[in-house]
Amino acid sequence: MFKLSGAPGGNPWRTPHVDVVVPCYNYGRFLPEAVASIKSQLGVTTRVHIIDDASTDGSAEVAWQLAQQHPGVMVTVHEKNRGHIATYNEGLRQADSDYVVLLSADDMLAPGALQRAARIMDARPGVGLVYGHPQTFEHRPTVQRDAGSRTQVWTGRQWIGAQFRRNLSIIYSPEAVVRTSIQHQVGYYREDLPHSGDLEMWLRIASVADVGRVAGPDQAFRRVHSESMMNKGRFSGVSVDLSERHKAYEAFLASYGRGHPDRKKLENVLRRKISEEALHWATLNFRDRRPEAVKEVRQILGFVESINPQYEGLGAWKEYARTSGASPTVSAVSAIRGRLQRELGDKIRWHRWERFGY
Repeated sequence: MFKLSGAPGGNPWRTPHVDVVVPCYNYGRFLPEAVASIKSQLGVTTRVHIIDDASTDGSAEVAWQLAQQHPGVMVTVHEKNRGHIATYNEGLRQADSDYVVLLSADDMLAPGALQRAARIMDARPGVGLVYGHPQTFEHRPTVQRDAGSRTQVWTGRQWIGAQFRRNLSIIYSPEAVVRTSIQHQVGYYREDLPHSGDLEMWLRIASVADVGRVAGPDQAFRRVHSESMMNKGRFSGVSVDLSERHKAYEAFLASYGRGHPDRKKLENVLRRKISEEALHWATLNFRDRRPEAVKEVRQILGFVESINPQYEGLGAWKEYARTSGASPTVSAVSAIRGRLQRELGDKIRWHRWERFGY
C-alpha cells in the first residue's frame, strides 16, 4: 500500500521556504504561541500571514505587535467579518513559497515539523501533501524528544482509496503541509462545504499528486477548547456531520471524472461505509429517549434511506433492526454478525490510523 523508508535527505544546500497562513477570529490570546511555534522552526525559512477576520477581542492589536517583534510576519485585518472559508482562501491564494500551511490561531506547529515535511517533498517532487500525527491538548502540549522519523508515501490513487474506506478525514489540518504549486493548481476551499471542505481538498490534491506522512514525532499541536469553531454552531449534530462528510466525498467524485476507472468502486464504498457508520450510531443510541436524541436517530435513518436503497442488506442494519425492534423478522444470528462486524471494523480502523496513518 505504501513505501516505508528512513527520512529522506533532500538537497542539503537548499533552504525551503514555507508560507504559514494564520486565520484568526477572536483568538488573540493564542496568537503569540502560534507565531512562536512557526518562527522557531529550524531548517526552513518562514513567512507568517496573520489574517484577522474582524475580531472583537483585540486580536488585530496582538497581530501587529507580533509583526513588530518577528521578521517575516505580515498582517491583514478585515473591516467586516468574511467567514472562515473566505479567510482561508485569501491567505492560500497569496502564498508564494515552496510549501504552504494553514494553521488556526489556536493551534501550534511541533518543533521540527516543517523541516521534516519539506525534506519529504524536496526529495520526492511527486508528493504534493505531507501530514503526520497531531497531538491534541487542552492546556499545554507535551513536547517529545525527536528520536527520528520515518517516511510513508502513497500514490494519490492509493491514498484516495484508503480515505474512502476509512470514511473519516485522516487529517485535521494543522499537521498538513502542501506543495504551494499544487495548492494553486487544484484550487482552494469550497464555499459550499464549510464543514468538510478540508476533506474534499485533500482528496483533490491526491488526485494530482502523491501523499506523504511523517511517522513518529508529532507534527502539530491541536488545541481543544469550548470556543473551538467545530465545537459550536450549526455543525454539532451527528446527522449533520454525516451529511456534510457525504457532501465532501460526493463533491470530489463529481470532479474526479465520470469515466475514471475508480469512480464506481469509490461510490459503492462511500455508500456502504457511511451507511454502516450511521446505522452503528443509531444502534448505540436508539435507547436514549430524550427528544433531541430521538430526533437525531430519525434523521440518521432518513439519511441512510436517502443515500442507500440497499441498506437493508447491510449487517449494520440487521443489528439495528433486531436490537431496536424495527424489524423482528431479522434473525438473532444476523444481528450478532452485524455487531461483530462493527466492533472488528472499529478496531481495524483505529489500528490503521495509529500504526499506518490512513
